[in-house]
Amino acid sequence: MRRLFAALDARWEPTVSWRGGDLDRVLDEGHSRLVDEVVRRLIALRWDVRVEVTYSEFGERGSIDVLAARRDLLAVVNIEVKSDLTVIEATVRKTDEKDRLVRRSLARERFGFTPRSVGRLLVLPASTAARRRVRLAGATLTTAFPRRGAEVRDWLRHPSSDLAGILFVPDTNRGGGKRNPGGFKRVRTPRSRSHGT
Repeated sequence: MRRLFAALDARWEPTVSWRGGDLDRVLDEGHSRLVDEVVRRLIALRWDVRVEVTYSEFGERGSIDVLAARRDLLAVVNIEVKSDLTVIEATVRKTDEKDRLVRRSLARERFGFTPRSVGRLLVLPASTAARRRVRLAGATLTTAFPRRGAEVRDWLRHPSSDLAGILFVPDTNRGGGKRNPGGFKRVRTPRSRSHGT
């Protein structure tokens, strides 16, 4: 289907529905938790953060999951958050589009300066499935997002040049522990008190 639409110079972006929209809800919850964790980390590193930044320029429309700036360092980072990495080509294409717009106008419009350093990050859950997906698409993703791990985290602390990379972020709850992936809570029955004899 993608090849058919590509021949017509069109894009095909299917939507999957499952059990009355439950799949969309589950994916949205995972996405929201990842965004929340990213925002929390950026604020701790003194970034000025915006979320769901919309744009519409010359026929290019969309929104940036997280856009953040360090005015003192003239740095901006554009972050695409994916709870599930499905269509890799579309992800790379859209992040490239957003990167270009950030450099051209969005950073100045939203933060009031032209950046000297621009980061482009793809954030994924720190899961076995996500890491495997990245490995399977190694050449494409390494070309588009070559930096990983410690190098990305160091850049977020001290952005001094352009950077494109992937950051795996644990899916955590507010207490800092990993969420139960099935959404269930373990219920412990209270222990009966032993009576002294």
